[in-house]
Amino acid sequence: MDKPFLDKLRKIDPYVPGEQPKTDNIIKLNANENPYPPAPGVTEVLRTFDAAKLAIYPDANAKALKTAIAERFDLQPSQVFLGNGSDDVLALAFQSFFCSDKPILYPDITYSFYPVWCDLFRIPYENMPLDEDFCVNVRDYDKPNGGIVLPNPNAPTGRGVTLEFLEDLLQHNQDCVVIIDEAYVDFGAESCVPMIYRYDNLLVTQTMSKSRSLAGGRVGYALGSPELIADLNRVKYSFHPYNVNRLSIAAGAAAVADEAYFAACTAAIRQTRAWTVGELENLGFTVLPSQANFVFARHSQLPGETLYRKLKENGVLVRWFDADRIRDYIRITIGSMEQMETLVEELTAILEEL
Repeated sequence: MDKPFLDKLRKIDPYVPGEQPKTDNIIKLNANENPYPPAPGVTEVLRTFDAAKLAIYPDANAKALKTAIAERFDLQPSQVFLGNGSDDVLALAFQSFFCSDKPILYPDITYSFYPVWCDLFRIPYENMPLDEDFCVNVRDYDKPNGGIVLPNPNAPTGRGVTLEFLEDLLQHNQDCVVIIDEAYVDFGAESCVPMIYRYDNLLVTQTMSKSRSLAGGRVGYALGSPELIADLNRVKYSFHPYNVNRLSIAAGAAAVADEAYFAACTAAIRQTRAWTVGELENLGFTVLPSQANFVFARHSQLPGETLYRKLKENGVLVRWFDADRIRDYIRITIGSMEQMETLVEELTAILEEL
């Protein structure tokens, strides 16, 4: 079909998610999922859930989950917005707040979703180049703009910024919405949620897919001023009021309630990450400093694509991006210690063949 009204969609280059293999004999280190199961309370929710309730629409306000998140961050429920994963929340935020003729600003190396949403919603944008060490320069954002999106830590690099950096960024950009995407913040970066009370244009997004082990449950949220949250709700209630299902509301609330389990899992991942970085460096890899549940690494003797394909042939999935400046890198999710030991063994065997 060749119709002019389809031209817009056909020009969009959609996001490509990480591979989801159908077999169990694959070590999956390509989608930044948590290697540990959800909190025990989540298992109990699933065990006791009344399936008959699925015949009834969920609470559109998701009060139980919204209240749990608000209490965890010392906020009011009016400062919490819920969505079907943080991608859903971010897409709604792009659509809601980036409506001017000025370009929004975000790093040139970051989430692949950002340019997709800009094309889909016809939002002008400008990529701010990371420096040679893949760090963000705050002064790059001192220019007229229609909004700013900054992941902390960034992906796929894993590099984070300090609260002083974010304070500087917000002080110089008070006439637009600034979104800080904290999908991976629980693995070593500093959250800027407390700044919400000082900057009413700040929106912080987080997810339960990573540190709370609920990637399959699809729960994300935004934290901000009551005014920003109300604006998001206007868009949500315009087309998708029931955007979080009953099971995810109950499971999410149970996950938030178990702070001890959350702390233990994130600490284990940080410990495994440190071990993995040391082993990779011993094999001759250059590894960027990471505050996320993944590392970004390259080897001088093998291109990133070759490493990706050789690991895949041996049952280990990592992520490779065919993009300028990062083509020689692979992104490796931090799995369990056993999974990372297998990764190191496979990489050692690959390098011994050279």
